Formats: sequence, C-alpha cells, structure tokens
Amino acid sequence: MQRYFIDAASFGAHTVTISGNDAHHIARVMRMKPGDRIIVSDGESREAIVEIAELATGEVAAEIVELRSMTNEPAWQVFIAQGLPKGDKMEIVIQKGTEIGAAGFIPFQSERVVVQYDAKKEGKRLERWQRIAKEAAEQAHRSMIPQIHPVLSWSALLGEVAGYDLIVLCYEKESESPSRGLREVIGPGSDPGSPRKVLLIVGPEGGFSEREVAEAEACGIRIAGLGKRILRTETAAMVGLTCLMYESGEMGGL
Repeated sequence: MQRYFIDAASFGAHTVTISGNDAHHIARVMRMKPGDRIIVSDGESREAIVEIAELATGEVAAEIVELRSMTNEPAWQVFIAQGLPKGDKMEIVIQKGTEIGAAGFIPFQSERVVVQYDAKKEGKRLERWQRIAKEAAEQAHRSMIPQIHPVLSWSALLGEVAGYDLIVLCYEKESESPSRGLREVIGPGSDPGSPRKVLLIVGPEGGFSEREVAEAEACGIRIAGLGKRILRTETAAMVGLTCLMYESGEMGGL
C-alpha cells in the first residue's frame, strides 16, 4: 500500500487532506481513484489507512479507515555524521541510510574534504536532501522522516557530542591506531531494548587526519574499524549503520 507523509494540520478527526506534490503523485502518477486506499502519517504521532473520497486539482480528500500504531522505527536512534563526499554520494548515503533506519544526517566539512562547498547553495541542497529522505522513508514504510542538518565544520561537530549516549568514529587505519572493531566498541551485553542515541561519524574520501582522530578521542569519541578492507565513504556509512541496527536487535542481533 502506498505511503505518504502529510502535515499534522492536515489530519482531521475523521478525514485527511493531501496536497502539493503528493496529491499530484496520487492522481497523475499512481492514477488512483475514489475508493483506493493509502497509508498516511504525520511523521510524529499519527498514522492511518485512509480511503480516497475525492480528487481535485492539487488536493486529495480521504476518509480515515483505521488508525495504526507507529512501530516501524528502530530501538536505537542512529545519526550519521558524513564528511562531505564528491558528486551525488551524499544523496546515496541519505537514501540508503533512510531505508536502513537512520534517524538523521549531519554533513560536515573536515581537513580532507575535497568537494568545494558553496554556502550560497546550501538552502537548495538541504531542500533536495530532505526530499530524498522523505521519498526513501515513504518507500521503506518508515514512521518518521530523518532530518537533514545544515553542514557543520569539524569543530562544530565536536561541539555536538554531549547530546549522544554513544559516538563512534570510523577509522580505516585500525592496525596503526588504538581502533577496535565496532562490536567491541559498542560494548558487550548491550541491551537492545534500552533507548540509545548514537552518532556514527564517517570521514570523506580521504578519511580523517591523525590530528582529527586525536581531537575526537579527546572529546570521548570511540574509534572503531570496520574490518580489514578499505571501504568507500558511502559504503562505510552503510556498513556502520547496518552493524548498529543489528546490534540493537533491529535485525535479530544480540
């Protein structure tokens, strides 16, 4: 069943109203008709199966058939801090990370970021990234849409660490540093049922400098390797996130 996220204000006691691009998608792309059913969610506290009652230009009216519990979110909130990569790799990280279960994304600049960041284009870039997250959340039947944070500097990212229960930085030089495997860093006997807010930090194509790793450790960030192989930056984000989802019990772990 097709899923759409709508504004909380569009939820009535017995009806919902869908407008904008989603209304166009329902009427013109999916070619739905009155009587067809879809799932709508406000991304916060309400989700329902609704039946389309009327399709008008730019707006779809539907009647609530069944309220649903919002149970499609992981036990752990895992945020991905991603060093700005080249090309469309950030879009890949957001799309696939949303499907896997990331709670949000924090792009950041660091010493070895090679892409030329243009602050003037940030608004349009964030809007596109948020749209990708919304579409991926709908496809994956998420109960919420991950939030995309504005681009931070490395020092600003380190200033955010107090808000997390666990912070892990993925570092490829495991044999040359005090890095350990991700499972060991998380800690044995983790309770998958306990709420946990986690930040997974992944560097850009060039990885992290030794200075940045030392600064991270000084802030209490745990350093972890992701195996013996060198992974692309977008691959590292997905591998790290998937491992955390498994360890939290999301995929039958622990």
